[in-house]
Amino acid sequence: MILSFLKKNSKTLALLLVFTLVPLFQSCDNEPVDRLVVADSDGDGIPNSIDNCVSVANPSQIDSDNDGIGDACDEGADIDSDGDTIPDSIDNCVDIANTDQADDDNDGIGNACDGSESTPLYICEDGMAGPYPCNNYDLLAHVPVSVLANTMGTPEGSDIWGWTDPTTSKEYALVATTNSTAFVDVTEPTAPIFLGRLDTSAGTNYWRDVKVYNNYAFIVADGVGPHGMQVFDLTKLRDVTSPPVNFTSDALYSEFGSAHNIVINEDSGYAYVVGTSRGGTYAGGPLFINIQNPTNPIGEGGFNGYAHDAQVVTYTGPDSDYSGREILVGSNENEVVIADVTDKANPITISTIDYNNIGYTHQGWFTEDMRYLILGDETDELGFGNNTRAIVFDFTDLDNPIYHAEYFGPNAAIDHNGYVKGNTYYQANYTAGLRMIDISDIAGRNLTEVGFFDTHPENNATSFNGAWSVYPYFASGNLIISDIERGLFIVRKSE
Repeated sequence: MILSFLKKNSKTLALLLVFTLVPLFQSCDNEPVDRLVVADSDGDGIPNSIDNCVSVANPSQIDSDNDGIGDACDEGADIDSDGDTIPDSIDNCVDIANTDQADDDNDGIGNACDGSESTPLYICEDGMAGPYPCNNYDLLAHVPVSVLANTMGTPEGSDIWGWTDPTTSKEYALVATTNSTAFVDVTEPTAPIFLGRLDTSAGTNYWRDVKVYNNYAFIVADGVGPHGMQVFDLTKLRDVTSPPVNFTSDALYSEFGSAHNIVINEDSGYAYVVGTSRGGTYAGGPLFINIQNPTNPIGEGGFNGYAHDAQVVTYTGPDSDYSGREILVGSNENEVVIADVTDKANPITISTIDYNNIGYTHQGWFTEDMRYLILGDETDELGFGNNTRAIVFDFTDLDNPIYHAEYFGPNAAIDHNGYVKGNTYYQANYTAGLRMIDISDIAGRNLTEVGFFDTHPENNATSFNGAWSVYPYFASGNLIISDIERGLFIVRKSE
């Protein structure tokens, strides 16, 4: 979802940062999870402790500029996140300065960050969690893109979702990247375990999205031709004893090629694929796919008109005319569309919404009582020069939704995906990271930022870098964030 409109049309997006060294974790059945480092992460026969390029196989160890970074991963300026003069690609503690690189137990993790598994990586103190600006949220752990993705293309992070195993109650992060989908056990949030990845069914791309239904992950990708929809049985994650594993799909639905996103109504067992080809039968509008038998998806039509993103719910809101109906709210580039999609053969437009200063109508999410929709416009900050803006609509009457309020953030960063849990709106705010907005008095038009964790400390610029999305629905209360350049962050409200 990195600004399909701009990236496809103006080609202005430039995302450059790639992190190359990180810990991998493994576990054994019936034993507590311990932080362990794979001795040879890239399988080139050179142990991590002496490898000049840990994440890319380079048995020759050629280092033409003699800077300590092998040519295989020396792409321009060396990244040094903690400012200790040790490039991330060879630093045994990427986030904490440790010039001495001391590693008393020789596990590949420097003493500076080899602490207790129950201890957050960084406590938020005096506005900072290590190198990351923060307010009321601690950093529990960080897994860089270089671990999550394979080496195809230029690896970057994209969307994220979560899965809680109903049998074990374990929590998992499903992290989409340019070339694959990574699966990370985040049950012990200070010691996440990278279990493995499912590689793309086509080429690399900037937009890969994943959602979950009935213990299966459903994955789509944009701009990659015949990718289709990958289906993956998440219960396989229970059986991983020697991570990381290269997983394979359990099914591939190929009735469409590329798609920008996938939306699932878990109540009905339908997936809604949006942002497919504008030249298709429904001109890029939502495709209706019955996934009640996850490994045998069945197409059941669609809804005409390009949709960039959407939410679909079994409606329980204040408008009694639509109680129990399946309602789709589409963010369709230049308007919001509300539709009744209960009858897949006869979807009906209920109403449409426009608003002032439309840039790119990107994504909206209901409050839990379904009275309000909070909408993010992805380019209004660029087009109109305002700070981060979220627009609230009153959906008391679905036939006549009305403008209710606007929220403006403290900086000009671009808002991206946002989700509601309880009285909090969790907004992925690109260069400003993840922002937590109190909506307990949304009826009174009072929305207030109550915390944040900034995954992009360089700046809060109006650009497409940093936090892509967030998943706030784990019972533990832990939050998982996908960052374009830096991968997976696990954060929690400070005690």
